[in-house]
Amino acid sequence: MVEDSKPAVDRVIVTVFDGLRPDLVTPELTPNILRVAARGTWFREARSVFPSVTRVATTSIATGAPPTVHGIVGNAFYHREALPDAIFMTGDIDHIRRAEAYHGGRMVEVDTLGDVLAKAGKRLAVVHTGSAGATHFINPRARTNGHWTFSMHGVEGTQTPEAVTEAIAHVGPLPKRELPRLDELRYAATLMVDYVLPKLAPDVAIVWFNEPDTTFHYKGLGSPEAKAGLAEADRGLGAILDWVESQPDRDRIAVIVASDHGQISTGAVRPLFADAAAAGFKVNLGRDISEAALTVTGGISGEIRLRDGDAATVGRLARWLMEQPDVGHVFSRARNDVEGEIAGTLSLDLIGNGHMRQPDLMFILRSDLSKDPFGLPGLGIMTPGDVPLGGGMHGGINPHELNTVLIVGAETAEGRGGQTAAPAGIIDIAPTVLGLIGIAPAPTMQGRNLARPAADEPQVTRHSAGDGRFAQHVDMVAHAGRRFILGGGH
Repeated sequence: MVEDSKPAVDRVIVTVFDGLRPDLVTPELTPNILRVAARGTWFREARSVFPSVTRVATTSIATGAPPTVHGIVGNAFYHREALPDAIFMTGDIDHIRRAEAYHGGRMVEVDTLGDVLAKAGKRLAVVHTGSAGATHFINPRARTNGHWTFSMHGVEGTQTPEAVTEAIAHVGPLPKRELPRLDELRYAATLMVDYVLPKLAPDVAIVWFNEPDTTFHYKGLGSPEAKAGLAEADRGLGAILDWVESQPDRDRIAVIVASDHGQISTGAVRPLFADAAAAGFKVNLGRDISEAALTVTGGISGEIRLRDGDAATVGRLARWLMEQPDVGHVFSRARNDVEGEIAGTLSLDLIGNGHMRQPDLMFILRSDLSKDPFGLPGLGIMTPGDVPLGGGMHGGINPHELNTVLIVGAETAEGRGGQTAAPAGIIDIAPTVLGLIGIAPAPTMQGRNLARPAADEPQVTRHSAGDGRFAQHVDMVAHAGRRFILGGGH
């Protein structure tokens, strides 16, 4: 598993800002992110995966691969074999335990960053302030690997509850939940600099800040509350950087700053599934699937699966979706590399979601680059949920949902303090971490080590499909054996 006899560094710290868009990285709000950018390389066109939601992105970071490879195909999806009676909510720890039991502890079948590190005798420590599901999927075999994962949700939110016990002993009681999550951010930063980095001294450490994502959702992207959450997360990064700079081996410690996806603002709500039910389709409304012929999930994007009934129903529903003015994209199982099996749809394989757990259909509601009330580009439509109108959302392929922060604070092919538009994405994080410490990636990792140059030139292509008055396209870039979604249109 050794890649290089002389690794670039001995330790890597990855700091993830959930939901952060690159255009919100500013000297006023995020001076410490810019500290890392000044000593490393900022990949300005970095991309998330589709659907651009947290647990899918988390697993893509962990596996260095899109959902086609790792099989976590949505934040919520129907997994008939593991949970026949419910929609699988990937943030729900009880659902995760049921699914993992069905899969013998390997719901994510391919090797992850944690697995590769464990095989090489290295240790991964995680401090996570997000959901129990995101905590799980960043290192889904943490206990087997002998690793350490702290969850802000307490001992029930992690495979290694002793991590929570140790945190409470060294830092104090877990903070109460608030909006923005300021106390949780401070707790995580303190735990990193007072205990994890100096005492556990892992080879790789990941800290996951749940801001600005949480407050984006409920207060809006440009709200004072969201800015406060982002600024506090940045201060947490600053404490970590100060700790690194105080170490005698500081030149042997690399820091990577990333986000898992971006967000756009919601300008309208469309009761898509209620409309489908009114049109005669038997869909689940809410989480109850007991009477549904089709299971559905929503947001900016969502999935549809045949649960009980005639398979022709899927085709009729796809055609109904393509008649709806608020629907921008419709995908189905692959007929070929580009087209879905249903006329007018694009292939789920094309957008990296063609796993055996793929749904029958996926859709994306329309969005554009219009400015929101805060003056930020990106407005979209969502199905009803707990996010208020005007709040931030993600899950689609709007460029501001897909474009992520990705800064490698170490020597790269571009040198230090540079910016590049070279194709990159969250699937490159694990291979880069492993490459920096001299370990080869798992064969299933499709990302590349961003610290090394890539010889070939990027190739941008547009893939289109349509049926009657419905036409859609997805723009993609291929480079160094990877493919990233740039955006799309209707």
